[in-house]
Amino acid sequence: MGVAIRRAGVADRADIVRLLDEAFLRDPVSSWVFPGEEHRRRMHGGLMAAFFDLALAEGYVDVTEDGDAAALWWSVPGGVAEGEEDGPALLREAVDAENERVELIGRLTDAIHPTDRAHEYLHMIAVRPERQGEGLGTELVNAVLERCDRDGLHAYLEASNARSRDLYARLGFVFMGTALDLPDGPRMWPMWREPRGVVGGVSG
Repeated sequence: MGVAIRRAGVADRADIVRLLDEAFLRDPVSSWVFPGEEHRRRMHGGLMAAFFDLALAEGYVDVTEDGDAAALWWSVPGGVAEGEEDGPALLREAVDAENERVELIGRLTDAIHPTDRAHEYLHMIAVRPERQGEGLGTELVNAVLERCDRDGLHAYLEASNARSRDLYARLGFVFMGTALDLPDGPRMWPMWREPRGVVGGVSG
């Protein structure tokens, strides 16, 4: 497909946060975190901004040159003890202090996130609604997976709906066996991808 992709920086923050807000406003998980639509419209963008900032601090953000798709990745080291800061509680305080679900989603996903091996964590990927189905998201993910295969890196994500789960399966991600069912909410699928090495000139 030949989509031009670049690494985003602080100057891209406003545009990418708007993209994330637009793409995820009616996502099942976002709708669970902010069940009231009016409240979600007011607060959702703040959560997306916090996620963008975390991605820049813990990893990187890739964006297509036209700005219609972006992926937030964290580079997670393996076997590292948790820090002293309580990330989910800090996120809740910064985004929506009265909403316990902002904190709970962080605690629940942290609990299922593998920590034994270094990996690239695909936290979020957004495609502008009118551009969905054109392969932009696949191009963004493949750009990182090619590096993972070259460098022997694992990759991890939580699929937030069945459609994305099936897409990631086609890219080599495997469901880890136990889904995360949010309380009175949707299901999430933790998925892991082993690097595809080259053995004897044949891709493994």
